[in-house]
Amino acid sequence: MVADSIIAIEQLPGLLKSGRRLLGLDVGSKTIGMAMSDVTRAIATPLDTIRRKKFTQDMNSLKEIIDSHDIAAIVIGLPLNMDGSEGPRAQATRAFARNVAGHTDLPLVFWDERLSTAAVERTLLEADTSRKRRGQVIDKMAAAYILQGALDRLANMA
Repeated sequence: MVADSIIAIEQLPGLLKSGRRLLGLDVGSKTIGMAMSDVTRAIATPLDTIRRKKFTQDMNSLKEIIDSHDIAAIVIGLPLNMDGSEGPRAQATRAFARNVAGHTDLPLVFWDERLSTAAVERTLLEADTSRKRRGQVIDKMAAAYILQGALDRLANMA
């Protein structure tokens, strides 16, 4: 339960046991979108959205998911600026990750989430999804988009 549990994705394969899932998070100021991999870590599926309250309540919700789905590691989308620099949202996400690291032994990995929400929004618009429905699913779908990128990177490292 220390900040050195935040690692580079290249370090992750050596820490993972087979048959365990990864949890993907799209951390926003009001919600946390969640997605989960299958046990082969090939496909990311949208899971749920947590309405943010206090960190302790948010962490309790995450712990329930971690425990009930045998999660091996957490992939957190890092909202970088288009030029690759970090702004206030990236700094807030890093602070959230440090807090999570203090409450779990699981490895945490950041994944560049530039354009993930835009890509998901475009997909939902193409599917003629209503504005209300988009609002209900966009965070967990963005988490799946983030997680899928990380899963694809892990597969290419094998």
